[in-house]
Amino acid sequence: MTERPDTPAPVTLGTERLILRPPQQSDVDAIFEACQDAEIQRWTVVPSPYRREDAEYFVNDLAANGWRTGDNLIWCVLERETGALVGTQGLVSCPGRPGAAEVGWWAAKEFRGRGYTAEAARGVARYGLTELGLRRLEWVAYVGNEGSRAIAEKVGFRFEGTLRSFAEQRGEFRDSWVAGLLATDLAG
Repeated sequence: MTERPDTPAPVTLGTERLILRPPQQSDVDAIFEACQDAEIQRWTVVPSPYRREDAEYFVNDLAANGWRTGDNLIWCVLERETGALVGTQGLVSCPGRPGAAEVGWWAAKEFRGRGYTAEAARGVARYGLTELGLRRLEWVAYVGNEGSRAIAEKVGFRFEGTLRSFAEQRGEFRDSWVAGLLATDLAG
């Protein structure tokens, strides 16, 4: 991919309780620890087993190149009060569908159930739909990921259906739920 002239510079977002900023080298250990969680490995495409080298690749290559090209914007979500890593959020462009991007997230086990992921996702959605001028955001999750679905619904995503044998995870195609969000759908 080549850098586009309209590529956004890395940006930090803030919410009431959270700071969202591009991943830094200092995040590698916390990302490595969080991604040891079986639930993160079950519902995402992170490697399993997850090695420290995977966290280094995530920070130094995937996130850095994603911001450089503007095709994969990744944020570390930090608790404003403590600076602890809560999780990550991502906004990935959808090739062949101008103005559309897919959202994604994971939360460290100890921070689930506090509303942090929905708060962060709402901030990313507002940024994408207003600041970047995207026309549509898409949420895709493997069928059965009720936690992610609840977050998408809290943010205002509208469920659009089930796509059979749609998303690949470690060489296996899985059925996936899909939902969409337009600027008029933003909740809260």
